Amino acid sequence: MTPKIALVTGASSGIGEATARELLERGYTVYGAARRVERMAELARLGVRTIALDVTDEESAEKAVAEIVAEAGRIDLLVNNAGYGSYGSVEEVPLQEGRYQFEVNVFGAARLIQLVLPVMRAQRSGRIVNISSMGGKIHTPMGAWYHGTKFALEGFSDALRMEVRPFGIDVVVVEPGGIATEWGGIAVDHLLEVSGEGPYQDVAGKLAKGLSSGANARLMSKPSVIAKTVSKAASSRRPRTRYAAGFGAKPLIFLRRVLPDRAFDALITRAVAS
Repeated sequence: MTPKIALVTGASSGIGEATARELLERGYTVYGAARRVERMAELARLGVRTIALDVTDEESAEKAVAEIVAEAGRIDLLVNNAGYGSYGSVEEVPLQEGRYQFEVNVFGAARLIQLVLPVMRAQRSGRIVNISSMGGKIHTPMGAWYHGTKFALEGFSDALRMEVRPFGIDVVVVEPGGIATEWGGIAVDHLLEVSGEGPYQDVAGKLAKGLSSGANARLMSKPSVIAKTVSKAASSRRPRTRYAAGFGAKPLIFLRRVLPDRAFDALITRAVAS
C-alpha cells in the first residue's frame, strides 16, 4: 500500500516531535514542520522529512504545503500542533501579545486548513487533527488569552467538521491534559514577566510555583501519550470528534461539565492556592 502523507506542525519538540515519530513508526510518510529546522535533525535522521514553517507567516505556510503536494502529490493528514501558552492577567497582558497568541494558536491552524482542504477535497478523503487542550473546556486564572484561543479552536473545529464531511474529510480535536513539555516553562516565564509584580502578583506567584514544582512535574504525562492518541484518531475508520488524554484531562473536563460555574471557580482557586 502507498504510505499516507502526514503534515505535523510544531514538530521540533514535545507533542509534535512525539507525534511525528509515532506516525513514522505507523508507516506514514511524515513531514515535520517547525520554524527551526535544525531542532528536527534527529527526526530527519529517522526518516521524517523536515520543512521550515512559521504558522504566522502566510508565505511560509503556502510554500510548505506546495512543497509537500509537489513532492508527494497528496496530503492525507494534517496535525495542527504548533502553539504556546501565554499567561498573565487580562489587565496586564499587552493586546499585541494577545493577538499573537491567536495568530499562532488559531489563525495559523486555520490558514493551514485552508491550504490543505483543496487537496483533500480533490482526493475525496483526508483527516484534520487539531491539538486543542483541556484548556479549551476548562478555565484557570491568568490564562484568559490561552483559554480564549483553545475555546476558539474547539468551536472552529466543530463548524469545520460539518462543512467538510460531505467531501470525505474528518475533523478531530485532541484535548491534552498536563504533558511534560516545554509548554509549562514558557507559560511560567510569560506569567512572571507580565504579572509577577503588581496587583496580581499573589495569584501569579502561586500559579507559577504550582506549574514549576517538582511534584507537578512528576504528575505530567509523557508526550507519547498524546502522540498515540493522535495516531488512534488518524487511523480509526470512524474517529470520535474529541479525544481527551494526559494527566487531569478527563476528570477536569468532567467536573467542568457537571459543576456550576462558581463551584468550578472555587475548585480551581483552591488548586492554585495549594
